[in-house]
Amino acid sequence: MSLTRRNLLIGAALAASSTAHGQQDQPNAMSVTAQRNSFKSEGKAIAVETFQTAGSSARPAVLMLHGADGLSTNTQYRQGARNVAAAGYQVHLVHYLDRTSEKRASFSTLFQNFMPWMDTVQDALAFASDHPGVDPRRIGIIGISLGAALGLAVASTDPRVKALVNYFGPLPQGAIAATSKLPPTLVLHGSADPVVPVASAYAVEALLRQQNVPHEIKVYPGQGHGFRGAAEDDALARSLAFLQRHLVGVDAATGSRPLPVDG
Repeated sequence: MSLTRRNLLIGAALAASSTAHGQQDQPNAMSVTAQRNSFKSEGKAIAVETFQTAGSSARPAVLMLHGADGLSTNTQYRQGARNVAAAGYQVHLVHYLDRTSEKRASFSTLFQNFMPWMDTVQDALAFASDHPGVDPRRIGIIGISLGAALGLAVASTDPRVKALVNYFGPLPQGAIAATSKLPPTLVLHGSADPVVPVASAYAVEALLRQQNVPHEIKVYPGQGHGFRGAAEDDALARSLAFLQRHLVGVDAATGSRPLPVDG
């Protein structure tokens, strides 16, 4: 499937963003451990940082996809992963830019790299599905900015994704097939976002309505490309509540009540 320049103009603007703000430090209710792993994608080694609390029960997994600024300087992505892991999920922070040997997304190569990054996210889903301690029927994605665009593109065609949280990401229309079906999706956006205009959030919402997909949208007045203060705290709480409903509250395969989740 080809990506058109017209449909990804907003996505390209992400590479010009100096930083995509993630979650600030939040107190963790339980101790979270971090382990560095890797998997292969088209022969390239892709680093992934896995965050989780102690426990033996199979738990839902969440892929966290960072923004265009990458992971070399922004530590907030790791804190965000810890916050989600503390709620009982196994969180995999995927270094998908390793596929193209970049530290941050480049404006000049964004279009040609989008599809390889999508393939890498799909390989990350396989990695997470097979990782010890994961219930492979319960895998979600939290995408931030460019990572949210990748999450939308992958989740639209890969049934392994059971829930998606979109933090101020664009709609990559050229990467979403007309016959696609998105999973339940939460859209979080700032009304004053100068990088990905809030119109993108409403475009995602329109697609979700068209597909009759369970979804929620929250637009934060005055917030830009990244949330601060009360909006940041509210976005985290909404994300955890959404994942609780769609990854924990109902069995992704049978619709029955869930298996227990540690934490």
